[in-house]
Amino acid sequence: MITRKHHIAALAGVALLLTGAGAVWHVASAPAKAQAAAALPEVELVTVGERPVAEQRSFSGRIAAISQVDIRPLVSGTITGVHFKDGDLVRKGAPLFTIDPRPFQAALDRAAGDLKAAEAAVAFARIDFERAQRLIGNSVISQREYDKRQQDIRDGDARVAVAQAVVDAARLDVEHATISAPIDGRISRAEITLGNIVTAGAAAPALTRIVSVSPVYVEFDADEQSYLAFVSRAHGNSGFLVDLALAGEREFTRSGRITSVDNRLDTASGTIRVRALFDNPEGRLVPGLYARIRVSGSEVKPALLVDARAVNVDQDKKFTFVVGADGRVAYRELRLGDDRDGRRLVLSGLKAGEKVVVAGAQSVKPGDQVKVISSEAAVK
Repeated sequence: MITRKHHIAALAGVALLLTGAGAVWHVASAPAKAQAAAALPEVELVTVGERPVAEQRSFSGRIAAISQVDIRPLVSGTITGVHFKDGDLVRKGAPLFTIDPRPFQAALDRAAGDLKAAEAAVAFARIDFERAQRLIGNSVISQREYDKRQQDIRDGDARVAVAQAVVDAARLDVEHATISAPIDGRISRAEITLGNIVTAGAAAPALTRIVSVSPVYVEFDADEQSYLAFVSRAHGNSGFLVDLALAGEREFTRSGRITSVDNRLDTASGTIRVRALFDNPEGRLVPGLYARIRVSGSEVKPALLVDARAVNVDQDKKFTFVVGADGRVAYRELRLGDDRDGRRLVLSGLKAGEKVVVAGAQSVKPGDQVKVISSEAAVK
């Protein structure tokens, strides 16, 4: 009897102990849950939207000057003047270099003297011939003498023409001693400086180079499908517009027009060369720079667009994180199209209405539970 009472008392003690331990665990676990919830990574979301967009293609190209001139001397001599600073914008006709003009001026003066002597000689020959005309009628001179005096006039006229040509050539040499800009544009540096002797001719080293500034060409290669879908409409259409962005620029802020399309497709590369013209009033489109060209089609279709901030890059892959209704993160690999005003065209990987992470992606991984601190609707 006593043993049974002791047994019951022991069981009651164990039950009381378990009840107390459960209460302690419940009280202790509540702050732990709150702390775990507070430790969830915080993210900002944007909804993937759908809207009608015109089909577009982008191409890589290079900026090229419309005009480019290597400046070489047309006469030989010593450089006595350099009349520009490196990188100056120069106008057509502006003096660039001076070659010592004194030898050419002396040659011109000598040629001018020879011309005057030739003119005086032919003037005397004319007077002599007029005298011969009077004498031949009285048979004072022979026919041979008469013909000779007439020939003297012809010879004199020829010598005057030769002397005039020498004067003209000497005058050109004097003019060429001052080297002037043949076009408007930006000049490079002076490769040969004061005191150096230069030689004339196409094989001579260039003294400097000038490239035109505005407008400029942008040349790019279009693949066969893009040519047929877009560029072929530019044939005979001088107003066919295209847009341009420089390297590092997201927006296509400059508009130009296609001016020419090559007359054949390169079968080796499967592309055709296209040239567009862009105004360049600020001079930022420097020849040789890389540029992206965007060509728009006329057909409008519904398309998915995702905020560019949601796009992450892993080597050659592009991906984003999608947050589902359960608050968990999922990985999605993306295939993207062109940039449209800060959003990327989605070709595959997402659906309209899905929510993607645009801030906080660096602190999450697939399967994580996240805390959403803001969620933007899709931009129409």
